[in-house]
Amino acid sequence: MVEKILPEIIQKNDKKILLVVIDGVGGLPHPETGKTELETANIPTLDEFAKEGSCGLIIPVFSGITPGSGPGHIALFGYDPIEVQIGRGVLECLGIGIELGKNDIAIRGNFATIDENGIVIDRRAGRIPTEENERLVGKLSQEIKEIKGVKFEIRTVKEHRCAIVLKGKNLSPDVSENDPQKENLPQKKIEPLSKQAEFTAEVLNEFIEKVNRILKDENSKANTILLRGISKVPDIPTFEEKYKLKSACIATYPMYKGISKLVGMDIIDTGEEIRDEFETLEKIYNDYEFFFLHIKKTDSLGEDGDFYGKVKKLEEVDREIGRIKKLEFGAIAITGDHSTPSILKSHSWHPVPLILLSKNTIPDNVEKFTERECAKGILGKLYAKELMYLLLACSLKLKKFGA
Repeated sequence: MVEKILPEIIQKNDKKILLVVIDGVGGLPHPETGKTELETANIPTLDEFAKEGSCGLIIPVFSGITPGSGPGHIALFGYDPIEVQIGRGVLECLGIGIELGKNDIAIRGNFATIDENGIVIDRRAGRIPTEENERLVGKLSQEIKEIKGVKFEIRTVKEHRCAIVLKGKNLSPDVSENDPQKENLPQKKIEPLSKQAEFTAEVLNEFIEKVNRILKDENSKANTILLRGISKVPDIPTFEEKYKLKSACIATYPMYKGISKLVGMDIIDTGEEIRDEFETLEKIYNDYEFFFLHIKKTDSLGEDGDFYGKVKKLEEVDREIGRIKKLEFGAIAITGDHSTPSILKSHSWHPVPLILLSKNTIPDNVEKFTERECAKGILGKLYAKELMYLLLACSLKLKKFGA
């Protein structure tokens, strides 16, 4: 609805906007201490920012809905995550530089471990090294080039992740996944979800049969692939078209580069460490108007159930994030795309803490950057898709609407 009036109220100025996404930042209390990861961590800089800014809680999609990383980020970028649904396959492929045609099928693959009965015992194959991934992808690419006239491109992403592209006629993304989503369950058969998708399901099931047969003799923890995020490229406006902002993405993981590329951001090369990302921000500060800086490892540690590992990673974020004080922004948001409580080992539906920093915000009584403290904040609860409008407003980039 609000998109209809945006073209008439948006205006350009020289103020810059920063969105820092600490992936999976929110958590739940540890059963022994009663404190969440944020409440346990020593994060004085983030606490200082919470005192200085306006705080609240972000609802990524809708109350009670657990978002994937795709919906979580597309909402933070100001798009409706229900209307604009982007498969992780598309994001993964774009993130590693694969050019996708409008009829191509893009898939995110997880190398995984199954036992002799086809039961998935490790959905990430022990997070195999990227070098091992490259070896296996090379083997599969050599032996699986085409199935039933459909061409296959298989590429390494990182660790246990790979990307798969199908090119051919009569392809549909309207199929189920073979990932059971939890361990100790059988690998699923891919099913068509529409009449038009029957051929695609048939091709993908044959692909998995071949993968399992080839990997069986490779002496690796990775002996199958779980296919996820089976999708095509959607048609959506870019950041430049929507907000009149020249934008940049600083991220280490391909999927987040992919979603940023989809909305027209420039993807900036950076190092693997959190320090590297903030150094990159400093280097490109003069070249862009909007900066998206993504921190991944907090989410990975939450998914691994490593409560204190996530605490340490939050403390590492805190040691580096103070560097943004040296740069001038019209508005800064520090939040997450979703919560990943370590005790659940998964994404969750819980609202995500938010700090909004600007000369045009009202400081509230929040003392710390935690779930319970941010719940007291002046911003209250807001949907993630509203955040971009607050960032634009605080940067004085939105004119008055109406007379």
